[in-house]
Amino acid sequence: MENDLYKKLAKHLDNLPGGFPETDSGVEIRILKRLFTPEDAELALTLTLIEEEPHVIAKRAGISAEEATKRLSEMEKKGLIYGTHSKDNIDRYMALHFIIGIWEFQVDKLNPDLVRDVDEYLPYWADVDTWKNVPQIRSIPVGEAIDSQLEITSYENAEELVDKQDKIAVAPCICRTEQQMIGKGCDKPLETCLSFGSGAEFYVRNGMGRFITKDEAFNILKQANTAGLVLSPGNSQKATFICACCGCCCGVLRTLKTYPKPAEIVSSPFVARHNKDTCIDCSVCVERCQMDALQSNNGKITLDKERCIGCGLCVTTCPTDSLILVRKPEDWQHAVPKNFTLMNIKLGQHRGKLSMGRLMKMLVKSKLDRINSPKKWNL
Repeated sequence: MENDLYKKLAKHLDNLPGGFPETDSGVEIRILKRLFTPEDAELALTLTLIEEEPHVIAKRAGISAEEATKRLSEMEKKGLIYGTHSKDNIDRYMALHFIIGIWEFQVDKLNPDLVRDVDEYLPYWADVDTWKNVPQIRSIPVGEAIDSQLEITSYENAEELVDKQDKIAVAPCICRTEQQMIGKGCDKPLETCLSFGSGAEFYVRNGMGRFITKDEAFNILKQANTAGLVLSPGNSQKATFICACCGCCCGVLRTLKTYPKPAEIVSSPFVARHNKDTCIDCSVCVERCQMDALQSNNGKITLDKERCIGCGLCVTTCPTDSLILVRKPEDWQHAVPKNFTLMNIKLGQHRGKLSMGRLMKMLVKSKLDRINSPKKWNL
């Protein structure tokens, strides 16, 4: 039955580190039916987190290499799987998490029904208890918010992350785009999501974004700060993207705002410090804080450090320099994995979905399938 196929796909996605949990309403199945044809769903079930050539996937799926090549290319354009294309014309494909992944790659394919379903689903997807141990969001400040005396590493500074890149693309923010589609959200800038390297190539190749220069990227960071947007790269030292998020549209920030202590869930080495003696209670910081960490009570500004995610938005516009960023004690800071792969392994292990034994079996199976699948393999 068709419903069984989509339930298998939902379980397949939930077995990936990022997760795709089941709900009582079945909204996750409705989402998959909107995105995947039955044929797409069947082929998606054969993909793993290991990049593989079409002829390898073809053997596993029981189809010809030529058919696999065509269908995988079409699924990449739909944003359902991830593809890389090397200079020597070797294509490779792998499974995508629902978030960050499939959902973000629907930015140019949205419709109101899909948006409403995903809005309903997001609170179920956000596994806050897991994120306390393995955060899925990291906030970093722009350089302007960082005191020159504050010791920082390169991956804690937005400009330094951008400066390391040799290929940069920008795309519209999926969250503000979808919220505007259903008559909600805000009027903050749309074209603010930066991606790097193969991710930048993916966005441009599939018509979701455009290449930009470093100077253009630096300007987007400045624009984000002016507009009051939190800079959020993935939780790894080697950045593959930087999102610019608002608390009214971003699905993750909206969900985190409902919790009393967002600082436990977001990876950030910094927290704001407020000087009450020099503060003139202008409330600019209250308007800019996306986590409601700053409040005006009886004409006095108060800071709740357990809500502060260290983004620095309050610092850059404080007229009396009464707000600064300071480094958290080490035992308050989350470790930041070196790259996206290691972060996913850590997340998968914590969720009980990716033991080292299972990972080794996956690698061995992929190697054996590659050995046993000639490039012109046909049924």
